[in-house]
Amino acid sequence: MLVLAGTAEAAELCARLAAGGEVGVTASLAGRTRAPAPLPCPVRTGGFGGVDGLAAALTEGGYDLVVDATHPFADRMPHQAAAAASRLGVPRLRLVRPPWAAGPGDRWHPVADMAAAAAALGSLGARRALLTVGRQELAAFAHCEAECVVRSIDPPAGDLPPGAVVVLDRPPFTVEGERALLAEHRIDTLVTRNSGGAATAPKLAAAREAGVRVVMVERPDPPPGPTVATVDEAAAWVAHVSGAGATIR
Repeated sequence: MLVLAGTAEAAELCARLAAGGEVGVTASLAGRTRAPAPLPCPVRTGGFGGVDGLAAALTEGGYDLVVDATHPFADRMPHQAAAAASRLGVPRLRLVRPPWAAGPGDRWHPVADMAAAAAALGSLGARRALLTVGRQELAAFAHCEAECVVRSIDPPAGDLPPGAVVVLDRPPFTVEGERALLAEHRIDTLVTRNSGGAATAPKLAAAREAGVRVVMVERPDPPPGPTVATVDEAAAWVAHVSGAGATIR
């Protein structure tokens, strides 16, 4: 089977499948992160070349199952995987963690995309903004009037907001660390994608404590088809569809 990877959930699923030994698994990484964490299975890196390329790769590799565990903000691959798997009649599952939900004390401003997020900084009168939107999503903020701090795992790609400060760091983060980051840079507005998950959620708790506004970019629409939210559910699906049964835990 092929796991379209790049998330913590993908890594956990690959580890579980590899440990069980009943299902041969290969992970595919897009190659956007320079030093991805190692995976306990064969790994291919790079794109497929669209639906046709992915369909060819599934056929040539003899893959009979596909689990799409790419990032919640992957906008092309989930649709390409759905189309390629449907064309070949290969069972496909989307594994995607649940989104965050606003709670008491949160000052969230939901927006549809990065352009709307950049516009929101202006309409909200933001003066110091922390951008945690991924290193390849910064073009929309190139003319932002707010002073920006950009955090990413690898150095950002493309144009940056004027005078932007770049902070390189890798999750998981802590509330204490996020609290210190907001205070050090006098952040009044946080811009983030609704990626969900515990590893990067501390920034939301720190923002809530500090009364920092959050411009929350909502997820792109997923393709139709079976979707689960946890690795346990994904492993159960693989066990059922592959016939591996209780050997996957």
